[in-house]
Amino acid sequence: MILVTGATGNIGSALLKELRASGAGPLRGLTRDAARAGFPAGVEAVEGDFARAATLKPALHGVRSLFLPSRMGPDADILDVARQAGVEHVVLVSSITVQTHPHLGPAEENLAVERLLQGSGMAWTILRPTQFASNALWWADAIRGREPVRLPYADVGLPAVHPADIAAVAGAALTEPGHRGRTYALTGPERVTARQQVEAIAAALGREAPVAEISREEAHRGMAAFLGDEAASAVLDLMGGDVNDELLKVRDTVERVTGRPPRGFRQWAAENADAFR
Repeated sequence: MILVTGATGNIGSALLKELRASGAGPLRGLTRDAARAGFPAGVEAVEGDFARAATLKPALHGVRSLFLPSRMGPDADILDVARQAGVEHVVLVSSITVQTHPHLGPAEENLAVERLLQGSGMAWTILRPTQFASNALWWADAIRGREPVRLPYADVGLPAVHPADIAAVAGAALTEPGHRGRTYALTGPERVTARQQVEAIAAALGREAPVAEISREEAHRGMAAFLGDEAASAVLDLMGGDVNDELLKVRDTVERVTGRPPRGFRQWAAENADAFR
């Protein structure tokens, strides 16, 4: 039995499809509302709340492999409940910032979760993806409203990764030998700037989507209103304020693990164009 947590998210939903297509099973998907989950046929929907680790016990009954996004709740409690339930192997989604920006608060938190898992007694595989292609959904309201997308660091190119490629690597780690005790840094196939991402979305829509460059200070004021000062600063560093060779590096991990080339941003934009209409 494999349990996919975060099963309605960008990675989890793609992972359930990946596992069903590969014939893996039996499968469970964790959600807060099983009636509204809309999982693929053959996937058992189970309810639980990350914030209350004890609610995960029924979902973990009989589970041997677990897919787990980091920092969704009290990670120490979640891992302890999984270990007590008999889970043998956990595939954890962490972040590439653990190796590129270890001084940032979110990176320190992700590293702490990685160490909790490594010391849990369960087998582990750690995924460290870079910027998600799906982060472009932040701009959906502006593009739908035909307003300029306001961008700091508009011409800094990062190797954004398609969530489905993270799912593909997770699927391999959950179902194939040779991935336990491994840590995988994941990127897309090429660097793509924020301006190029907006252009790709515009091309998918068949119309223009204007860009307005703004300063870091202006971007920080807007982000801090809902992220807080420290988190806003960290996000802006990763968007272009504190890039380094490790963050910019294009890696071949997706193809090495899955045997398939990673998906580019234009593919993500074409698949998700309706979100911007």
